[in-house]
Amino acid sequence: MSKKLIYILLAVITVLLSCNAETNQERRNRARELSFDTIKGIKYHEVKRRFSTGLSFNDMGFQQEPSWIIQFKSNDSIMAYSPQKQRMQTFFLQYDHGDVYNFAKEWFRIKKISKDSILMQRLQVVRKEIAKDIRSDVNITYYSEDYIQKVLKTTAEKLQKPTKADTLYIQKLADASNQHPSDLKLAFAGRQPVVFQPLSDMIKVEKLNVVDRINGKTEAYDYLFPKYRIDISRAYEDFGYEFTAVVDAKGKIHLGTFRISDPANYEPRKKTLEAIINVYLQNLLKITPGSTLGIPHSSEINMIVAGKKETK
Repeated sequence: MSKKLIYILLAVITVLLSCNAETNQERRNRARELSFDTIKGIKYHEVKRRFSTGLSFNDMGFQQEPSWIIQFKSNDSIMAYSPQKQRMQTFFLQYDHGDVYNFAKEWFRIKKISKDSILMQRLQVVRKEIAKDIRSDVNITYYSEDYIQKVLKTTAEKLQKPTKADTLYIQKLADASNQHPSDLKLAFAGRQPVVFQPLSDMIKVEKLNVVDRINGKTEAYDYLFPKYRIDISRAYEDFGYEFTAVVDAKGKIHLGTFRISDPANYEPRKKTLEAIINVYLQNLLKITPGSTLGIPHSSEINMIVAGKKETK
């Protein structure tokens, strides 16, 4: 037998063995696929969505809010409540590997199922890889309607509320930020963002909507990074600036970051922006600070401030 023929036979055997190995791997994966026959038709309400700390909040002020309602129809389809359409919708339940599934454009690891409850881990998948950071650090608990009503004798709405531990954690963050009100590192997003109310017809305020679902900016992004447009008429001159600021628990605005093209302009620009804050914003606006669970604290905001000189 020639060497060339031997190489060809070895290549064919290698391919066949590889195909057989892949088939065996697929079989092993399939063997781990869960069956939902025992819980089919049971309606479950999401009652807890927590980080691995057991809290609903992280140090950025981001809140995990339970809101889903799900119901398994079969081993490859699931119904989920759509707040936008205010009804249950059916989604394909895609099995991936291990205990990882996808439905409603979200990835989950199903960790436990019973007729009373379901425990899942929400996963952030990037280029077919599960992110190993805070984005996948989300544990979700569902209770069935019967378990909530007949055993716990309560409602899903009551179970979904933040806990005492959440309140103590937010108070701890707020105490730290209030001791150093201008410190950006200690400021965190207010679940209820800063509110500006004009005290004069010289000034107008618009809170800009920064939700952009195509680029991954959800409603949560809107309160994590609130943005405001403020227009001032009868200003001393025409101007327009964009910058960040920290609004503390007493409603005082502290200048944050801003961009300049020439480092030599930093100090003059800083003085200009601080003058705009102190002369116009602090005097022409009633400022309600950001707060979380009713606790006011320092929070960072983005601002676009434009002034228009009075024309005679």
